[in-house]
Amino acid sequence: MTDRKLKVFIYASNLVMTVLFIIPLLWMVVSSLKPENQIFADLGSLKSLLPTHITFDNYIRAFDRIPMMKYLFNSLFYVSIIGISGLGVNSICGYALAKLQFKGKSIILTAIIALMIVPFESIVMPLYFVVNSLSWVNTWFALIVPFIANCFSIFMFRQFFMDIPNELLESAAIDGSSPIKTFFKIVVPLSGPVFTTVFILDFISHWGDFMWPILVTTGESLRNIQLGIQTFFTLPPIFYGQIMATLTFTTLPIVLIFLLLQKYYVQGITSTGIKG
Repeated sequence: MTDRKLKVFIYASNLVMTVLFIIPLLWMVVSSLKPENQIFADLGSLKSLLPTHITFDNYIRAFDRIPMMKYLFNSLFYVSIIGISGLGVNSICGYALAKLQFKGKSIILTAIIALMIVPFESIVMPLYFVVNSLSWVNTWFALIVPFIANCFSIFMFRQFFMDIPNELLESAAIDGSSPIKTFFKIVVPLSGPVFTTVFILDFISHWGDFMWPILVTTGESLRNIQLGIQTFFTLPPIFYGQIMATLTFTTLPIVLIFLLLQKYYVQGITSTGIKG
């Protein structure tokens, strides 16, 4: 296969994959703008992907049915706190593992890599018992504190910081700069892509939280948007147009964050390859 044919094949494959990923999102958005009976009438034809009967009634009724803005604020609040706090904690840990020398460093790094493959479901009950013993149930602490430190984020920071020249840090040390001052004055300004990447990954990961919030929130005051969506499935009557409207509305923050920060996201991913 010639280089030209190979490129055509790659572009064609990417185009097919793009269409396959976009079609469900397009159907969701279009369905949210249709009357309930029209959603099922158009199902199975190309009309299901075309906004033939545009109406915003599904959005209006969805907002009337649940306190959408409150749930959205709850999600934005605790997910943003996790992301911002995690940047500080995980970046410092990654910097220590990448550039500082201390006993047990290799053991800690090995443990962090090993913990990356442990599924959250296997620790959810022990974690709940700890949170309950601290009287954190139905508080912001239960939703935020257990997820600030993240093994994958620490590893990503460590991989990025490994590429920063040691000579640059040694020059700062000769000038009398402490490790912490060097980190904030030199390392952080050079590390915008990895900070952005880690924030996006944390935000997306916790935006879809369902199992943990339903365990540690006992009332509506702290419910996130994912628990709010379940209202449409558990309280009859079930209107799929309203469900599509809610899903479309809750997808917007993720899409906007990615579109605004995608340049730095791609840079961060490509610069954190596996190194020794």
